[in-house]
Amino acid sequence: MGWFHSLTKWYWKIRKPITLGTRVIVTDGHRGVLLIRHTYTVGWYLPGGGVEKGESFFEAARRELQEECGITVDVLSLCHLFYSEREGKRDHIALFHAALTDSQEPKRDPVEVAEMRFFAWDELPDDLSPATRRRLNEFRAQSYQEDRW
Repeated sequence: MGWFHSLTKWYWKIRKPITLGTRVIVTDGHRGVLLIRHTYTVGWYLPGGGVEKGESFFEAARRELQEECGITVDVLSLCHLFYSEREGKRDHIALFHAALTDSQEPKRDPVEVAEMRFFAWDELPDDLSPATRRRLNEFRAQSYQEDRW
């Protein structure tokens, strides 16, 4: 049985892909936190996505905000790095924060984003993804207790 376990570990070490992703907590002092509903999944999420070849986490976060939400940001603060093996891959996720200025008005990508809106912190939607809810709670407490997404 020990040899099978070792063989399985090697198989996943070789075959399991490593992926990199970003999520961004976008806040606006008056409107709260920006959340999106994708066209391809159920629930509300933070904007973000995969890191492309040759991109840094910061570049990917800025690109995803521009693509999904029409937002251009100069300043991104790294909140925490997470790891996930959900979906059968080794996913590393960088969580950022971006504070919008009054002059910035998001504009959603209609192909990828079904809906986008600001929510007051005490009025978050019921169908918020569990991981997104954890990240927002940790952000507000300024305490990241887990390294797993």
